[in-house]
Amino acid sequence: MKVKNQRLRPRNQRVSNTRQRRQQHLLDVRVRSHKATQHRNRRVLVVVSKVLLGLALCTGAVFGVRFGAKRLFFENPDYRLSQIEVQTDGTLQRDQILKAAGLQEGENIFGIDLSQVHDRLQLLAQVDEVEVVRKLPGEIDLRIVERKPIAWITSDKQISDPFASEVAFLVDARGVLMKEKKLLPEYLGLPLITGCTSESLEPGKTVDSFEAKAALELLRLSMGSFMQTRFQIREIDISKGYCLLVSDKNHTRVTFGFDNLDTQLQRLEQFLVYADDSKRELATVNLLVQRNIPVTFGRNSIEVINDTIDPEGAEPRILKAIPVHPLGKTEPAPASSKAETKKSPATVRKAIPLRKSRKD
Repeated sequence: MKVKNQRLRPRNQRVSNTRQRRQQHLLDVRVRSHKATQHRNRRVLVVVSKVLLGLALCTGAVFGVRFGAKRLFFENPDYRLSQIEVQTDGTLQRDQILKAAGLQEGENIFGIDLSQVHDRLQLLAQVDEVEVVRKLPGEIDLRIVERKPIAWITSDKQISDPFASEVAFLVDARGVLMKEKKLLPEYLGLPLITGCTSESLEPGKTVDSFEAKAALELLRLSMGSFMQTRFQIREIDISKGYCLLVSDKNHTRVTFGFDNLDTQLQRLEQFLVYADDSKRELATVNLLVQRNIPVTFGRNSIEVINDTIDPEGAEPRILKAIPVHPLGKTEPAPASSKAETKKSPATVRKAIPLRKSRKD
């Protein structure tokens, strides 16, 4: 048996040479690049198709919802505004409120912006709080809480009638100025703050001066205390710039400082108690001084009444009686009548007291 002399190949040896491997590698790159491009284009096309489909669906949904809402709500005659309920606790009139709110019957209730209505009403100087409620199918409720004025305020130092004055304004506890068209009778009894010359007074503005704020604080403290019935403020003069000159219903003049108003009211309360116990009337009190407070007293009402009825040093007047029927000249009576008169005892008795009364 013949054994062929064959050359054994080494293990783990490449069959192709470098040139063949290079060509094979280039061929593979071309094939993979083309397939990768196809896959990438396919993926991009799928993503773009999904996006376009989503946009189309969203656009259709939006237009469908808008069309449905327009037909069902905004153009539906059942949702027309047919009733506007207005509730207020002050002097604002219904026509004035509706004009300021911009509301009128016949509008679509869903086309009304409630926040804008609220903001428009809040611009009124008399309005403190506003609540706007929509009630389906065709009603809107307006609930308004108006500002409560606590005093009149003016830049003049003296004013006789704030009702008729053009420079007098109503002011609430927060310092907001008001000029109402309809004045209520209770406004006439409100206190008057005069001499506010440090700022311009206009309806809707808030007072910023230190003197005006101190006067409002004094009114708040006096109204909240039990001394309100004894010391009712009628006028506050802030023109001095360093104090508050206060006059009450009994014409008592009290000078207050700007600081520690509650403490000054407590000291005034002690003077009022002393005046009541001693049955005297306070005339002036200066609370700017902390010790040895200057106080003057006036005459009480009983002394004034007694002086009016029986004034001192006046001589009594003697009043003479005037006959109702003055005596005239009469004809002489006949003799018989004279004789009867002399004989009558009644005439004698009447003549005696008359003579005595003349002597007395």
